[in-house]
Amino acid sequence: MRLPVLSWFCAAVVGTAGLMINSASAGDTLVFEPPKPGKVVKHIVLISGDEEYRSEETMPMLGKILSQKHGFKCTVLFAFGPDGADYLDSNNQQGLRGMESLDSADLMIIATRFRHPDAEQAKHVAAFLNAGKPVIGLRTATHAFQGGEKIGDSLTYDQFGLKILGEQWVSHHGNHKVEGARSVVEPGAEQHVILHGVSDIFAPSDVYGVTHLTAADAILLRGAITESLDPESKTLLDDERNKPMQPLAWLHGYTAPNGKAGHSFCTTAGASLDFVDADLRRLIVNAAIHLTGGKVPEKADVEYVDAFYPTFFCFINEPDYYKTLNMKPEDFGLGKTPHRPDPPGNPAWPFRPTPPKK
Repeated sequence: MRLPVLSWFCAAVVGTAGLMINSASAGDTLVFEPPKPGKVVKHIVLISGDEEYRSEETMPMLGKILSQKHGFKCTVLFAFGPDGADYLDSNNQQGLRGMESLDSADLMIIATRFRHPDAEQAKHVAAFLNAGKPVIGLRTATHAFQGGEKIGDSLTYDQFGLKILGEQWVSHHGNHKVEGARSVVEPGAEQHVILHGVSDIFAPSDVYGVTHLTAADAILLRGAITESLDPESKTLLDDERNKPMQPLAWLHGYTAPNGKAGHSFCTTAGASLDFVDADLRRLIVNAAIHLTGGKVPEKADVEYVDAFYPTFFCFINEPDYYKTLNMKPEDFGLGKTPHRPDPPGNPAWPFRPTPPKK
């Protein structure tokens, strides 16, 4: 969505002090309670843990919006360092904790990349899927897990993306860190409730190749490759890679390991930097409401609860980077706005909020 830069700086600050009582850290997880819980509160578990796209920044931000503005209870999970470390380490593929939170969840939002949880953690994923509960996958969730171990009786880690979301890792279809992605509504999907209030989305993280969807999948958006990472850059309409454009967001019906049917929604957008775009935030909020049986508003409120300072996407190979950073789940609690400098070697991207100078 082509928004003025200043509009991306907006963050709700009124009442933040009062909201702080609605977040808590249970050590390994971060829990956001709704400010005015009703008789029935739906529970969303948001699972971060990827080396490249900063899902540890995205998931708390989404959890705040979904809990404080839309009445969900939200539990955010993270990857931790090795050997029982208490700091977050997105590079540790064995570091996921807190999957038992899925036992009471009504919806899973997952943005992991090639994770390798132990059997105890995988057991909770299997139980969630075997109940036929809904899943939202962001970006690298198409390759959320890695390995031949089983989630339940019949689903291997490697198969999660393809069988649960409808797609696995295929390719970068755009030129990574050079070309962006702009959403284009799939003909016939214009009136779908998940697209309520959603204009064109711009994602600097580029377009993924998507080749495994079938006629049973409902494509809502396609991703057009753009000339540059500037949200105002033109769409490359004459580029053969845009003929046809790759699916960017879709609905998929999955079969759980025990044979039960379930539903998922997936978008290949999802870097923390992508969520500077309010329309991408609204797309996920709408999908969460829809998949949990709620009524999607005409234009959901997706303004930040706390300021959001996303870090540029890239792999970080510096030894002890996360140990030195020493971030904890509570650093992302209500009223807190953590930020860090971009790792070196990334292109400038001035279309996002800038943290105040100390």
